Amino acid sequence: MVPAQAETSRKIKRRRDRVFAIPFSLAILLGVLFGGASAQQKPSSPIHFSSRPIDFSLDSSETPQRHAPETMAGGVAVFDYDRDGKPDIFFTNGADINTLKKDSPKYWNRLFHNNGDGTFTDVTEKAGLKGTGFDVGVAIGDYDNDGYDDIFVAGVYRNTLYHNNGNGTFTDVTEKAGLARPDKQYGPLWSVAAAWVDINNDGLLDLFVVNYISWDGSKEPDCEFNRKPEYCHPKFYKETASQLFLNNGNGIFTDISEQAGIRAHPGKGMSACIADYDNDGLPDIFVTNDKLFNFLYHNKGHNQFEEVGFELGVALPEHGNLISGMGCDFRDLYNDGYPDIVLAALQKETFPIYRNVRGGAFEEITARSGMTVLSDPMSGYSVNIADFDNDGWKDIFVSRGDVASPNMAGRIRVDQPNTVFRNLNGKWAALTEEAGFGARPPRRHRGAAVADFDGDGKLDLVVTALSAPAEIWMNDSPGTNHWIEFALQGTKSNRDGIGARIKVTAAGKVQFNHMSTASGYASSSAVPVHFGLGDARVADEVEIRWPSGTVQMLKNIVADRVLQVKEPLGAVTVLETQPAPARQTKNAHAQ
Repeated sequence: MVPAQAETSRKIKRRRDRVFAIPFSLAILLGVLFGGASAQQKPSSPIHFSSRPIDFSLDSSETPQRHAPETMAGGVAVFDYDRDGKPDIFFTNGADINTLKKDSPKYWNRLFHNNGDGTFTDVTEKAGLKGTGFDVGVAIGDYDNDGYDDIFVAGVYRNTLYHNNGNGTFTDVTEKAGLARPDKQYGPLWSVAAAWVDINNDGLLDLFVVNYISWDGSKEPDCEFNRKPEYCHPKFYKETASQLFLNNGNGIFTDISEQAGIRAHPGKGMSACIADYDNDGLPDIFVTNDKLFNFLYHNKGHNQFEEVGFELGVALPEHGNLISGMGCDFRDLYNDGYPDIVLAALQKETFPIYRNVRGGAFEEITARSGMTVLSDPMSGYSVNIADFDNDGWKDIFVSRGDVASPNMAGRIRVDQPNTVFRNLNGKWAALTEEAGFGARPPRRHRGAAVADFDGDGKLDLVVTALSAPAEIWMNDSPGTNHWIEFALQGTKSNRDGIGARIKVTAAGKVQFNHMSTASGYASSSAVPVHFGLGDARVADEVEIRWPSGTVQMLKNIVADRVLQVKEPLGAVTVLETQPAPARQTKNAHAQ
């Protein structure tokens, strides 16, 4: 949360498997109302989105007293909770800030079912997902490998694990799972995010929980701007340690934070993103901190981690100043086989990019890539790396908005539009108005998730904003580039295939991506692994390295479909398919 530049009595200085048809008349109406391009006026920008409404507004119980959690709400997740092939949306929501209880429907968390026609239906009450406390973050993963994704919700003084019953309902199993025990050292914890990760490749998803600051609403620091309370700088709050819970395989988790080396590094965590940065077969964890240095936990095996942020060059930007680390993503931007790191921060702090140098170190290239100049006047929260124009180069979306309250609008830019940074072979072009984001008013945007909501092969977005309606951004980019997605099903590996690394070769070009549901600020995108293929109609070769160590090879895979891939039982398998007309099917299977 690095707060806005608040003046205080202490002189504080500054903080996504089928094609869905949308009725033509509805599409035109939405285009007129929400800035979409009509059939007669196609967007000229290579990446473009049109706004769609959804009946949810984020309510963080913002009060004149400016309690810290009020500005930190807004996690969102996309996942197919009922396995009908269409990505659904789950929003976290706040609560009464004084009681931390959801005493009104306006504070309910919300689950929206994707109807497949461009609309969503609120199924919260049927699903049993209204929630009880002040919720912030969400992480999606199938922790019991039953084929239905479960929900972990991170919040203020209370986290919740919802088991997906497979019939459209969820059950709170937090106590049973061993995830409700108070911390003996820090007391009640404020969790802002989490990530599902199989740290030891045993086929069971473990849980990493990101904890923020030690907060007590009755002892809020005295921070003001123009004689009005303002959100305080994080330096006025104590650090807390994040947590790592090992999945025992019986529905119960064990806190191994201390033994694993996580607890030794208290911080002011804001997000966690997962990748195997050195390609040693074990997933590593990057954590952003608010006005503290970032953490990079290298997985040494045997449930042990070492913190190597400074050693590998990702603890701080190259100028050495502490910044307001917000959301992050951890994926290969340069198609060299090594995942890179991007995080958001506040105005004058830029959005740092750390390029992975063959797994041995990271090099900050924010300035050299052009990101410094582009992002310097911006504040951002969620970072989502994805190929939005399907040209074979992953782009960067940032949900924008400052941490400050509206009281600060005369001094800094508090409400901001969203921006997508188009990847121009390692350089960046910032698209805001050009991408259609000017069709909605600037807001204090927070969480964001990526999914193909209408099955057209173009990745769409859902974004939250404080005290404002959520935004769905449908990707209507004008290009005709091809694409392919892989919906993984682990057998020896975890059911979601989280941690699987995919290499795609098409028309002589090679790309890499991996399965992870952790992305952005307090958010989760549990969708098939997406690749843009440019002009290529066939992926010549696909290599999938599963967490179990199994290597699966697929050849001559036709583009423009979602391929359901089941992990084989053999150590190395090769499946060769014959090219077929594009779009013959979107429900193909490989095993």
